[in-house]
Amino acid sequence: MTLYRPEAFDRLTDTPWDEARVRSGIAAIVADADAAWRGPKLFWKAHEWDRWNATSPMKNLYVGGAGVLWALDQLQSRSFAETSLDLRDLAARGVELFRSKPDYVKLPAFKPPEPRDSGLFVGEVGILLVAWKLGNTEYLDDLRRRLLANVDNEAEEVFWGAPGSLIAAAAIGDEATWKTLAGALLSRRDENGLWTQRLYGQEYQSLTPPHGLVGIAQALGEEAVKDDARQILRETAHRENGLANWPPRPRPELPGPDGEIRLQWCAGAPGMVIGAADYLDEDLLLAGAELVWRAGPHGDEKGPNICHGTAGNGYALLKTFEHTGDELWLERARAFAMHALEQAERMPSRHSLFTGGIGVALYAADCIEARARYPIMDYF
Repeated sequence: MTLYRPEAFDRLTDTPWDEARVRSGIAAIVADADAAWRGPKLFWKAHEWDRWNATSPMKNLYVGGAGVLWALDQLQSRSFAETSLDLRDLAARGVELFRSKPDYVKLPAFKPPEPRDSGLFVGEVGILLVAWKLGNTEYLDDLRRRLLANVDNEAEEVFWGAPGSLIAAAAIGDEATWKTLAGALLSRRDENGLWTQRLYGQEYQSLTPPHGLVGIAQALGEEAVKDDARQILRETAHRENGLANWPPRPRPELPGPDGEIRLQWCAGAPGMVIGAADYLDEDLLLAGAELVWRAGPHGDEKGPNICHGTAGNGYALLKTFEHTGDELWLERARAFAMHALEQAERMPSRHSLFTGGIGVALYAADCIEARARYPIMDYF
């Protein structure tokens, strides 16, 4: 059995952990974001992958301006770097820009679920949430309406559906909306403990944090759901020589539909460790984290990012430190941070929270503070 593709990963940097150097790297990423901002209508130029069959600039939380603004605010409020941008004003401008020029993919096969604007990561809700968080209180009523409208969304995942709306409802402290969404979500749960995803003309069940069980369980936070998820993750784990990985969907084969074996936050052991650390069997948590460490950092094909790159995998090491208290895992997480910062420095700038340098900066900051807070999922 093969648990990952060794050719997709690189040898870890020899550069030792140096907090001053890490702080300098964080400041450089923030300065680059400031310099790359193109104005109130253009924001940041979207990378080709980020805007695939959509329009630049992207405005959403996942790969657009809202995510960058949120991350800049986080880094500034934690005294890691100062931005020259007016974050509150730009967040409000981002809402209006999205309304005039939405980010959605312009292909019939990728038609968004309804209501499309209620998506946390890729719809208007994430943009409204960031605008509200940054002080634009006038958007709160719009945000609440979007959340309630999402109660019957067939996309059972945090990107588009009710699970993402639960995260946003918790962020604004709207308990009534949270309960309404949670009740509807739980009523649609299948007998096997999973949810059936209906998205882009497909129906399937998923295990992953962004698109399935682990993300839903994290959004709900209910112990009964976590208990069932623990059992499901135990049954679906692929083990070999003290290591473990998971398929993106509950099936005997480890590779995804395209034949790739994934080892990243959005599919595979890193996401399971990050999203399920508080209930995953400890032997599986350690087996998943050990696989991340032995595989090493992602190569430049995936890059340094937190979604499917080096920093995202590093969060699994940081979570394992937080769970076990073993300093070895903190050392390993910091080694990944050094590598991710070096990758971000030598690769072309990319301005998005989940696929760009600003997410790497947040990971590096968490390594300095020795705490594991995966962006968005662990904040609200």
